[in-house]
Formats: sequence, structure tokens, C-alpha cells
Amino acid sequence: MITPNTPPNSAAARILIVEDEPAIADTLAFALKRDGFLTECLSLGRDALAAAASRTHALIVLDVGLPDMSGFDVCRELRRFSEVPVIFLTARSDEVDRIVGLELGADDYVAKPFSPREVASRVRAILRRVQRPASNSNNTAPFQIDQDGARIAYHDTWLSLTRYEFGLLAALLDKPGRILSRAQLMERVWSDAEESLDRTVDAHVKTLRAKLKAVRDDDPIETHRGQGYSVRTRSA
Repeated sequence: MITPNTPPNSAAARILIVEDEPAIADTLAFALKRDGFLTECLSLGRDALAAAASRTHALIVLDVGLPDMSGFDVCRELRRFSEVPVIFLTARSDEVDRIVGLELGADDYVAKPFSPREVASRVRAILRRVQRPASNSNNTAPFQIDQDGARIAYHDTWLSLTRYEFGLLAALLDKPGRILSRAQLMERVWSDAEESLDRTVDAHVKTLRAKLKAVRDDDPIETHRGQGYSVRTRSA
């Protein structure tokens, strides 16, 4: 169903909530409505995919444990035709699940129980990052970093990055050529995450490499065995 509200302007963003527990869906919809968003609530993965293919949504809040299919499978299918930001909701806070979710292209990951206001705040933060135009741009050829908009371009193409992918690449670009250990990257990028593991860095490097390779068949992220990672910025 589409939940009506009174947004501050006609360009209010529509958020798709995919959650099979009505109480949770309604609570999230209420919190998002208070922030001026339009909301659409669905309980099945297949319905969510159909909605995403036929209608425009600014962001999808997606439960991992749906009745008909895993939220991970929904995200995997979604990424075949859309780069819409995704926030996963899950009752499982296991590190492996978190890594799998982010590898699939999710922008954030919230474990139940959670504060609806916290989710609304994360929605706003992600949409600011996606929608804000560039202001302070620093060139580190062939990369362009927009710190205010929290986005990075590679060979003049803006990358679709999750929160942690942006943080990781920005950390490497802060000192081009310098090797940063996994521990240093964890401290700089995942300082607010609980029980994070070193392999989190490896998983995000993997997804970053895939997105960079999609722009140009090159790998500017260099692996240094037993030491960490660095990025080269000379033009290919």
C-alpha cells in the first residue's frame, strides 16, 4: 500500500519498505512520514522487485528474512537493473551476514531491534550523499573526490559507492601510494561498527575493484602481502 502524507514539497522522496512484520513496517513508515518522505510498504520479495522495476524509489529498506525469498536474493536481483540505495534490516547481526549484504551492494545494515528514528536518520544521510551536488572537489587524477557529497569519480564517472566503500577509497586516496594496513583501515572506516573483522576490509576491496573495473579495465588498488593496501593515482 502507498502511505499518504504531507511532504514539504512535491519532490518528496518515496521510500520502499519491504518488511513482512506489519508492526515494524508501520512504525518505520510513521518515522519516515514525520521526515516528509512518501512510503510504500510491501511484504514479499517478488512484489518488491516488481515495484522497483515499475516505479521510482529514492531508497529501499529491505528485510533480510522475507517469507518468499531472502532479502539477499532480492538485492542480488535488484542490482541487475537498479542502483537504488538499499538498507538491510535483519534479526541476525552475524559478521558473515553483514559482509554478504554489503558485498551485494547494500548501503547500510541495521540489526533488530533498532530505533525507527535511527533508520530514518540513516535514510537521510544516504540520500544527502547520493543527491547532493559537488561542492568541494579535490582532484587526485584519475580520481575526483567530493567530500561534502561523500562521492568519488573515477575517470570522470561518478561511482555508486556504499558508505563504507566511500570511506575505504577516500582513506586510500588521502595519501596516494601509502600502504595502509587492515587495522589502520578498520580504525579509520569502521570505527563505529561493532565486532568488525579484518576480512571486512578484504570484502570491500573486492567490491570496490569490481566497480572501478566496470569504469575502466584497470586495478588501481594494490595488495601488499602481509602489509595492507594502497592506491596508485597515475593515469592509465
